[in-house]
Amino acid sequence: MYTLREIDVKQLNALALAYMGDAVYEQVVREHLLRSGRVRPNVLHREATRYVSAKAQATILHQMLETDFLTEAEQAIMKRGRNAKPGTTPKNTDVQTYKNSSGFEAVLGYLYLMKDEERVKQFIDRAIHVVENPEGE
Repeated sequence: MYTLREIDVKQLNALALAYMGDAVYEQVVREHLLRSGRVRPNVLHREATRYVSAKAQATILHQMLETDFLTEAEQAIMKRGRNAKPGTTPKNTDVQTYKNSSGFEAVLGYLYLMKDEERVKQFIDRAIHVVENPEGE
C-alpha cells in the first residue's frame, strides 16, 4: 500500500478536489455498470457517459441542492469548485454546466480525501439514483 503524506484536505485547491472526485466517481460508475451486467465495451462507454458527463453531474448537483442533500460544509466546497477558474474551456458543454460539474466533483473529492466512507457512499448512491430515475421516482 502506498503511504501518502498527510495533507490538509480543507486547504486543497478546489480543482484538485474535483480532480480526485472525477477519478473516484468514474471508477465507481464503471464498477456499477459491470456489476449490473453491462460488459460490452461500446455499451459500457455509452452508458458511463450518462453518469459522468458534465451535463449529468450538473443535473445531479441541482437535484441535491433542491432537496437539501448537501451539508453546509459540502455546499461551501461545492461553491469553491463551481467558482474555481479552470484555465481551460470546456469542449462539449457550456461554461455554467462545466462549473456545476466541477462543484459536484469537488464535493466528492473532498469527502473521499476526508475518508468519510459513509458519506461518499450516500453521495454516489444518490448520484446513481438521479441518473437512473430522471423523472424523480
